[in-house]
Amino acid sequence: MDLAYKANIPAQEFILRRQAVFAQIKDNSAVLIFSAQEKIRSNDCAYPFRQDSYFWYLTGFNEPDSALLLIKRQGELQTHLFLRPSDPLMETWNGRRLGVEKAPTKLTVDFAYPIETFGEKLAELSENLTALYYKREQQQWGDALLEQSAVHFSQSFCWAPILDEMRLFKSPNEIALMQQAGQISALAHIRAMRETRPNRAEYEIENELLYEFNRFGARYAAYNSIVAGGENACILHYTENDQVLKDGDLVLIDAGCEFAMYAGDITRTFPVNGKFTQAQKEIYQLVLQAQKHAISRLVPGANIQQVSDEIIRIKTEGLVRLGILTGEVDELIAQQAYRRFYMHGLGHWLGLDVHDVGSYTKDAQDGDRNGKRRDRPLQVGMVLTVEPGLYISSDADLPEQYKGIGIRIEDNILITEYGNKILTSAVPKEIEDIERLMA
Repeated sequence: MDLAYKANIPAQEFILRRQAVFAQIKDNSAVLIFSAQEKIRSNDCAYPFRQDSYFWYLTGFNEPDSALLLIKRQGELQTHLFLRPSDPLMETWNGRRLGVEKAPTKLTVDFAYPIETFGEKLAELSENLTALYYKREQQQWGDALLEQSAVHFSQSFCWAPILDEMRLFKSPNEIALMQQAGQISALAHIRAMRETRPNRAEYEIENELLYEFNRFGARYAAYNSIVAGGENACILHYTENDQVLKDGDLVLIDAGCEFAMYAGDITRTFPVNGKFTQAQKEIYQLVLQAQKHAISRLVPGANIQQVSDEIIRIKTEGLVRLGILTGEVDELIAQQAYRRFYMHGLGHWLGLDVHDVGSYTKDAQDGDRNGKRRDRPLQVGMVLTVEPGLYISSDADLPEQYKGIGIRIEDNILITEYGNKILTSAVPKEIEDIERLMA
């Protein structure tokens, strides 16, 4: 099977993606997308390079300082790539480059040029073109390069609505990679459960996760891992991971690997000593009940907002039952009283980015890409997370046994014609299964 250069997806799929873009743009127009650049960590040390997801989606090319130019002129379609030329000296210092000569064959593009010739070639190639599809501020170095070229188009459009909608629906090849990302992430969480015990540091457990990612071919985490013991779990994006895990506390781990550019995203919460207390069980079961209900309801035709409203009711009823909230359930929901303990959404799209692109609203072209109401009907091929949680601060005026408990349970699901498929089911979440594994 022919693969694009260093990609895990057949080259033909990248060609089909570009053709889908061509089909949606005006005649006599161009699409321009820049790659990411290396980012300096300090002095002359760089962070590990991570390609821009949009650029990768259309090229499968994992080098910095590159640009993709798609031209549709009087029905003729051309793909042009600008990239770093071969340089034996620089490659001795900093690693191999594909080079201009090999790019057309390896990446199945029509033409390739040195990135240094961008301004001159753009002026030549864009002659008589009327429109440019470009997303400003996606890559600042690209903005500067385009401005320096002094090439102007009479019309300007953003390519994001086109590509966001395409990326929202995963191909069979993408689904296979996301299944692998979910499985590796699940194995890492299983390892974390087995290796957690009182008096270990949060960062030690983070290291167990990273070890398991690497062991199965996922070099990097998809995002900064959260290993939050005790009340740290009530900080939604806690990443310090520098405290000691205490006997009797819970630990919340939100972590996922990036495998072949695709993200996994799992959260599990479990007792540091392997045994839930009664109060911990009560809160945990409420979150688990909500999550299982949500997964059962997130099927084709349903929407995140509708299911989220159902989850809010389940949680509010449970919090009243436990004495954490008092009052009439409908009134508490109207007052959003639950937001003291549940202040985030039910889930998000997942793919090349952990918070992946795509509209959440009914009208995918309405410009509201984040979606104030996530009421878009789910369709086959979408992948999303399902992650209800409850977070009870130790400062809350509540029964003592519930203070300082933070719980979130998160899985990744693929919407299928039969309902959905959980991509991260390998890691346990039932209380009995967790306790058995940790024993």
